Amino acid sequence: MTDIQPVRRALLSVSDKSGLTEFATALAGMGIELVSTGGTAATLRDAGLDVRDVSDLTGFPEMMDGRVKTLHPGVHGGLLALRDDDAHVAAMETHGIGPIDLLVVNLYPFEATVAAGADYDTAIENIDIGGPAMIRAAAKNHRFVNVVVDVEDYDSVLAELSANETSTRYAFRQKLAQTAYARTGAYDAAVSTWMASAVDAQTPRRAVFSGTLAQGLRYGENPHQNAAFYSDGAAMPGVASAQQHQGKELSYNNINDTDAAFRLVAEFAPAEGPACAIIKHANPSGVARGATFADAFSKAFDCDRTSAFGGIVALNGTLDADTAEAISEIFTEVVIAPDATYDAKAVFAKKKNLRLLTTGGLPDPRAARAAIRQVSGGWLVQDDDVGHIALSDLKVMTKLAPTDAQMQDLLFAWTVAKHVKSNAIVYAKAGQTVGIGAGQMSRIDSSTIAALKAGRMGEAIGADQSPAIGSVVASDAFFPFADGLLAAAEAGAKAIIQPGGSMRDDEVIAAADEAGLAMVFTGMRHFRH
Repeated sequence: MTDIQPVRRALLSVSDKSGLTEFATALAGMGIELVSTGGTAATLRDAGLDVRDVSDLTGFPEMMDGRVKTLHPGVHGGLLALRDDDAHVAAMETHGIGPIDLLVVNLYPFEATVAAGADYDTAIENIDIGGPAMIRAAAKNHRFVNVVVDVEDYDSVLAELSANETSTRYAFRQKLAQTAYARTGAYDAAVSTWMASAVDAQTPRRAVFSGTLAQGLRYGENPHQNAAFYSDGAAMPGVASAQQHQGKELSYNNINDTDAAFRLVAEFAPAEGPACAIIKHANPSGVARGATFADAFSKAFDCDRTSAFGGIVALNGTLDADTAEAISEIFTEVVIAPDATYDAKAVFAKKKNLRLLTTGGLPDPRAARAAIRQVSGGWLVQDDDVGHIALSDLKVMTKLAPTDAQMQDLLFAWTVAKHVKSNAIVYAKAGQTVGIGAGQMSRIDSSTIAALKAGRMGEAIGADQSPAIGSVVASDAFFPFADGLLAAAEAGAKAIIQPGGSMRDDEVIAAADEAGLAMVFTGMRHFRH
């Protein structure tokens, strides 16, 4: 096999025409013949380039509204023929098939069409057929053929051709082929995923997932683990689409924690006032609402000043200079917000290692999406937890009903508990978390830890008593026994929110009544593992 293969003819057929004329002009300048289809050919001719129609290769005009134009031996023979096989070469000569050395194709914009809310028939019409067929053919025959599916590869192709006298190396063609197969795989994944939704296939027999490399990472959770960050292309504000204004490159743990922080704070609508979430190791260390963002940050910080060190701060609105000054007083890894003022950016500019991300908006906390986790030999796939409880959904289970103020705090604590690793217990008061117990193997331990943290918070802020006194408590799942609830009562809590559904609900309700607690059931749990 010859490593170096010359490029004499290129077939170009693209829907995304950015950079096309510059790329094709450079190819023509190297003496490479240009063959093209429909709108691509028209664009190249408008640029003054000499282009041969693909119909010249096939002997057939484009037909059926462009559905049939490249599905022909005149094209696929030129892509698939083995140039070192005498029988293949003889067949090409007999049937007048010329070799195609470079294929440049990007597909009908199916993903963008679906994202724009197209109806079923429009989506179907935007499924490319000829493009994927040509891409797969060229990629299979990468011993001889170069295949380009991304505009981002135009420069590298021109550099390769220039460096090798209008030829390419086998290793280069291999890389192009891998990218090509990944693209057709992702394309088919997008089509099958859309169609599963369109026909209401809740658990399709086969499921595929794809992503585009957003960032190579130095390592994963630990230095011995390789890692990368891939975007699924969803048009949703978040870490994947955020603009980084300063600071060093995000790490695997930074990205994971920043996503957790931003999705939590997005639960609080900006119209209802400023909110701040501080995350450490994917768990909230403090969450609060405030009159201003500086106020919200201060309250969130006061929930657990120790854990906030080296954490992630997320806001549900525009970061201002006062809040930036307050955040700058502690070591913070990342700050993420929909926007930031010029003055806030200037404050952070003095902190060269702090990363500032702006997203242009908040993700919809109720938007449908999939949660995917790999296990040995397979994948666990579920709907993401977008469950929401309103005041009207709460059912008072005790003799004592919560006050209106307690009801608001119960909903606040419940919202935070949804984002805390199970078993999760959240103490809150006046729109501020005051103690969080996360990830324990027993609920009583989470309840005890949350109360302990509340006591430490009181000491840290110089309070006369634990902030847990007079607080409300949220539990992400039911209390299997009364002990966790009684631990909250001993810490000074006055109201409880939990899903209910335990075999011992009656015992737990009776214990709450005896302790003088108000308790409501949600009928929904929020396990988070």
